[in-house]
Amino acid sequence: MSLLIFQITIKQWDKGQNSASHQDARSAIPCVFPVSTNPAFNIFDTPCILEQHGDDIATNVFKEGRIRASVLSTDRVMFDRFQVVNSSTGPVLEYWARDKPHMLGPLNKYWIQARYTWRYSVLEANQIYWMYEEVTLNAMCAEEFNANCFLETKPSLVFNDL
Repeated sequence: MSLLIFQITIKQWDKGQNSASHQDARSAIPCVFPVSTNPAFNIFDTPCILEQHGDDIATNVFKEGRIRASVLSTDRVMFDRFQVVNSSTGPVLEYWARDKPHMLGPLNKYWIQARYTWRYSVLEANQIYWMYEEVTLNAMCAEEFNANCFLETKPSLVFNDL
């Protein structure tokens, strides 16, 4: 039986953490980890793991955490800026930017790594500051569970700076 695995890593910093030493520390944080979560729900009748690393700087903007899954229709599920579409050939990963989709690839043929950076304003204690994030998604459809699936092979498709 197939298994959809999505692993998201969120590296966060504010404007005061932009020195070379801060950048080196962020670069040292891996963007692939062993999968340590069990399937929590199904997408298109396929068990799904949605695992998150990072997002550990609490703000009042995303009090419950950044990543949530939403069913948009019977053949489309969204989490963060990514959507999984149930096509006739299997699940396809898309990235949404400026209200339009960008097809990244079929999940049953590749493991895909996609990365983007963004910023958002945070208002806390009458102070406004920018929170910066680098978000990396590792995604695949596997025939069987392997906790080291993202560590043992390189991604087939890589998208940086989406």
